[in-house]
Amino acid sequence: MVKHRPNTLDAVFSALSDPTRRTILEQLSKGQHSVTELADPHDMSMPAISKHLRVLEDAGLIVRSKDGRLRRCSLSSQPMKAAADWLERYREFWEAKFEALDTLVSSSKKKSKT
Repeated sequence: MVKHRPNTLDAVFSALSDPTRRTILEQLSKGQHSVTELADPHDMSMPAISKHLRVLEDAGLIVRSKDGRLRRCSLSSQPMKAAADWLERYREFWEAKFEALDTLVSSSKKKSKT
């Protein structure tokens, strides 16, 4: 079976769609952690945590390494930056729309006062 690697941006947003994975990323934002440390706050099995870590790793959001018997994870910033850059374009779009709406509401209030 051939495994196709999805578009990086699609994989990042898919990985971010799960609250457990977002929590794991938040933990890793404070520094490198072992798989056991990442699993501790979650009420799930180690195989379930490993599946979440695999999704994050496939999206390029984390890097796993082996230190003896200990498996460590750390954040990888590039995929998150690509997602933030993509979202930034739309933030600018919506800010322009909100500014236009604000102008319309302000002029409507002025007209109703006169």
